[in-house]
Amino acid sequence: MTRRPLPMTAMVRRLLPTTERARLTALYGGLLLLAGGVLAGVIYALVQDDLDARFGRAVTPVPRGPRMNPDEVPPGSVRGDEYTVVPANEVGEAARTRTVAALTATTLSRLLTVSGVALGVFAVLSLFLAWWMAGRVLRPVGVITATARKLSGENLHQRIDLKGPPGELKALADTFDQMLGRLEQLVTAQQRFAANAAHELRTPLAVQRAAAEIGLADADPERVAWIRAELIKAADSSERLIESLLLLAATDQGVQRREDVEMNETVAVVTAGFSDEARERAITVTTTVEPLRVPGDPVLLAHLVRNLVANAVAYNHQGGRVRVQLTGRVLRVSNTGPEIPADTVHRLFEPFRRLNERTHTAGEGAGLGLSIVASIARAHGAEATADANPDGGLSVSVRFP
Repeated sequence: MTRRPLPMTAMVRRLLPTTERARLTALYGGLLLLAGGVLAGVIYALVQDDLDARFGRAVTPVPRGPRMNPDEVPPGSVRGDEYTVVPANEVGEAARTRTVAALTATTLSRLLTVSGVALGVFAVLSLFLAWWMAGRVLRPVGVITATARKLSGENLHQRIDLKGPPGELKALADTFDQMLGRLEQLVTAQQRFAANAAHELRTPLAVQRAAAEIGLADADPERVAWIRAELIKAADSSERLIESLLLLAATDQGVQRREDVEMNETVAVVTAGFSDEARERAITVTTTVEPLRVPGDPVLLAHLVRNLVANAVAYNHQGGRVRVQLTGRVLRVSNTGPEIPADTVHRLFEPFRRLNERTHTAGEGAGLGLSIVASIARAHGAEATADANPDGGLSVSVRFP
């Protein structure tokens, strides 16, 4: 079976270097060889010009006689070339001129030969130097590649830590190390999130199981009513947790649709929905809003306000205060309550993070309120921050772009 001849493009593609080091070697070697060839040509031209100038001043030109046939050469003259004759009294000058011309030609020929040999040696040496130089330049890339191949979920703490002077490859290695740091934080946060989510989901299930085992041991009507209430509370807690997880996952993916939202109306309506709960606990809610239109998802923005006000009411004391302000492009919700250490405020935006330890009751919150607020804010290009109040409580601000 005969093989078809490869097309010209395929043959050229096979002849091209296949690695970056080979490409750099071909490039560096070609540039060095080109520079050597140009240098040899310039030297040849300068030497030729210098020889012509020097020998031209040292040799007197011999005038040529008229052109004639060799049979017509007069007595006392010698043949200068095929067509001209030189007078006998100028034969020495003619011979001298021929000697100088021959010496010039021999010198230039020798120079050309030596330049060619030197250029060939220089070509071999330039390829070797180009190969070595390409290896030195690409060594950090090899270190980065080897580190990337060894990385996995268990050794994300490893870094390249490239040593060397500042440069493009050093900047690339440092950027790769910074990316690994962010990736390690993300993976750690995801692992912690999964563990906390599993723990939070297991709590209502444990409550339901305990209520069923204890309450159904004795079919007393009061016990049946008690277990019914406990199971309903556990189901409500599970439902709220699952809705919060789904909402957090949705907001992390960004805003799918945008429209102009009147934030002042959203804040007023959502805050008014907590009036009954605040009245039961004698909490005073003060609302101050200014007109503000924000492009975004109205449902997500309503969730943002609802979570802020819900946290301000839930984590408050009897007879406390809640202040909701929308001024400029900043939504600020502050409340009274227990004192919060300043070094733990920023951690409240992490999922399942609470100020106090879990009580493992069915009605306990999941600790996702401020996490959802931060995620919705990021999805809308806003920034959520929190500060501990000097007299207790927390102030959360969302600054819209």
